[in-house]
Order: sequence, then C-alpha cells, then structure tokens
Amino acid sequence: MSISNDVFRAWVRPRTVMRRLLNAGERENRALAILMAGCLLIFVAQWPRLVRLSEGIDLPAGAEVQELSQLIAYSLVSWLIVWPLIFYIAAGITRILARVVRGKGTGYGARLAMFWAVLASTPAALLYGLLAGFNGETLGTQAVGAVWLVGFVWIWVQSLRESESGN
Repeated sequence: MSISNDVFRAWVRPRTVMRRLLNAGERENRALAILMAGCLLIFVAQWPRLVRLSEGIDLPAGAEVQELSQLIAYSLVSWLIVWPLIFYIAAGITRILARVVRGKGTGYGARLAMFWAVLASTPAALLYGLLAGFNGETLGTQAVGAVWLVGFVWIWVQSLRESESGN
C-alpha cells in the first residue's frame, strides 16, 4: 500500500497501519526516512506563515521585521535538525515508560510510532500552515492547529499501544 494511503488510513485506524509497518521488519533507515519526510513537510507548511511575518503582518508591538530568507533558514534548522533530535529523545523516554508498565515492544517500535505520528499528522499541519499564512492567528487557524495536535497525539498513542502489545 502507498504511504499516502497509509497516512489517511492512520487517522481512522492507526493501529492497523502501525501493525503493517512493524510487520515490514526493523529497518532504522525507513524509520528515519519517515521522520525526515514528516519534518520536511512541516517545514514547508511553515512558509506561508513566515511570508506573513517577513511582511511585518502579525508582529508583536516593538518587534523587528526579519527577512524571509532568515526566517526560512531558522525554520529549516529547527525542523530538520532540532525537532528530529527531540522526537528521538521523546521516543526513547516513552519506551522507558512503556517498559515500566510492562510493555512488550522494542525501542524501534517506540521510535516508529513517534515518527509515523509525525508524518501521518502532516495533512493537518499543511492546512494549518496555509490558514496561518492567509488568515493569521484566527479562531479557525487555532482550531486546525488543535486538530493537528490532537491527531498527532491520537496516532502516536494508538501506534505506541500497537507496538507495545507484542503481537
């Protein structure tokens, strides 16, 4: 099955998709590719909002307008270097916590669950980025941001449950 179909299926049946990914075998390069694809898409989703900031729209009082290239460079470093490290650390912590409550999974399964949740939640991230770029921080934009966060947590928790079930 294609990854784009899996992304949309993960919003409805995340445990089924996670089981299929786990059954494909432990391949750290695939897990890293999933994480980097998700981070890259979230980085791209930030562009409309960054354009808005570079034009001086929605800046707090007294804040200085920055060039678009500078904002994109900061976002690039953040989403392609810093956030992947944070996701690795968070996956390791969740694996330790799962072991404490007698989880039967592996470190790879915990990482894959986290990384898959990042990639699977990107459709909401892309919509959030568009709304933030066109409308700013309106109630609708914040609602889509909440859907993104809830979707990420839902997919992550369900995927982690599947990976820790030991099936």
